[in-house]
Amino acid sequence: MLTDIEIAQGCQMKPITEVAVAAGLDAADLELYGNYKAKLSAEVWKKTADKENGKLVLVTAINPTPAGEGKTTTTVGLGQAMAKLGKNAMIALREPSLGPVFGIKGGAAGGGYAQVVPMEDINLHFTGDMHAITAANNLLCAMLDNHMQQGNTLGIDPRRVIFTRVLDMNDRALRNITIGLGGKVNGVPREDHFMITVASEVMAILCLASDLEDLKKRFGDILVAYNYAGEPVYARDLKAEGAMTALMKDAIKPNLVQTLEGTPCLMHGGPFANIAHGCNSVQATKLALKLSDIAITEAGFGADLGAEKFMDIKCRKAGLAPDCVVLVATVRALKYNGGVAKADLNTPNVEALQKGICNLDAHLDNIAKFGVPCVVAINAFPTDTEEEMEFIRQHCAARGVRVALSEVFAGGGEGGKALAEEVLAVLDEGKANFHMLYEDALPLTEKIETIAKTIYGAEEVNILPAAAKELDNITKMGYGHLPVCMAKTQYSLSDDASKLGRPQGFAITVRSVRLAAGAGFVVCETGAIMTMPGLPKVPAAEKIDVDENGKITGLF
Repeated sequence: MLTDIEIAQGCQMKPITEVAVAAGLDAADLELYGNYKAKLSAEVWKKTADKENGKLVLVTAINPTPAGEGKTTTTVGLGQAMAKLGKNAMIALREPSLGPVFGIKGGAAGGGYAQVVPMEDINLHFTGDMHAITAANNLLCAMLDNHMQQGNTLGIDPRRVIFTRVLDMNDRALRNITIGLGGKVNGVPREDHFMITVASEVMAILCLASDLEDLKKRFGDILVAYNYAGEPVYARDLKAEGAMTALMKDAIKPNLVQTLEGTPCLMHGGPFANIAHGCNSVQATKLALKLSDIAITEAGFGADLGAEKFMDIKCRKAGLAPDCVVLVATVRALKYNGGVAKADLNTPNVEALQKGICNLDAHLDNIAKFGVPCVVAINAFPTDTEEEMEFIRQHCAARGVRVALSEVFAGGGEGGKALAEEVLAVLDEGKANFHMLYEDALPLTEKIETIAKTIYGAEEVNILPAAAKELDNITKMGYGHLPVCMAKTQYSLSDDASKLGRPQGFAITVRSVRLAAGAGFVVCETGAIMTMPGLPKVPAAEKIDVDENGKITGLF
């Protein structure tokens, strides 16, 4: 079979203006980035303001293997399948980060015959949104350090700087650094850190802001440090929010692309779900709801991360309510959760499947806690056996859960018709009764415990002294009403990547806490999770090349 990039490069793309017309837009609504990419102008909001919203479908997954389980592929294929069935559907996805593209997991444009294109552009620089986020973030850092160098009238304590620099690349050497060395002229020496761009608060703000004015206000609300008196210092105190917004004035506009079959896709924002809130922009999702009858979006990694944050952060902030959840499961991920090593996942093993199916049950139980009906999508791989897939089907049937085999990787929209029909049946039933897991008024510690015990299945929660002190401080500052964004390994329901399946009797350890006042949530880092990943022993970058004609190879 052809590789993903070969399939994408062989696709005959439609001019993006044609895709726009099919979505009810016209040329005046577009800011073109070549023939096949465009940003949507602010005028689109005015055109669509009075239109009724379509139905909202969220695609999530069970706990994945390190290679991922095809959640984006399923999302794209489901959108294509809806179009095949004559439905007016639009996809809303996150933008890829360069970290995974050059690391281990690959990009985020789907795969096989369920991709968004132009694939190479999307996975590399796209329309420059990631670079704008990086620049805006690091401008604030530069202004903060410059303020301390130029007299420090705000009395910023260099030992209590909260806001860190970012880079959209896996680079473990930048996790912990010392800056300002080399004498007085080079700044105030202090410890600093780097996050990957997609984990930054600037990224979260882009994804949660309602418009340019809201973006600027949120930038001003970013907590950057504390002064020597222990009082908070915000970006607005540094007068940084205007310049940051100037850097982001184009990045805030959603990007329009297409699938291999010409289905429109709004691709905007790209936070990771293990270390950030894991959902595409509110603007893109809301526009998709206005421009289609069925908007299909995704939330990163397993449902314990992306889906929980979609419900408790994105829906809370944006006033959204999903009508259906698609839970992507694979034979190989269930075997992985049943204790099979990654190298042996292609070997048939029903016994391991029986052991790992508890992970699927955990996620089904969790989705039900939000009051949203669910369809299980079995994302097909060539190594799956009929016996293995039949076991999953029967297990879902015994639970009274709709299930469909998704063959979108090999068959595109045609291979997703069975899944689309199940989703349409759920939407027609209209049984969603969405509610969030906790109320705003619940104390932060209780919000953490609610997520850890109700969603992860933890027996207890250990909040380390420094984290507990910061939670108390955040509450005293008036931010106790905010939702919690848990940073946790994606491979386990626990905070220990080695505890697979549906672990019991474990504790969640919250080791650090930070306020993201601009984004509007509190980040809690658990276990050994890191906000700046590292490259693997053999990074994907080693296989990527470009020939004398500019044709890229090895991207997948």
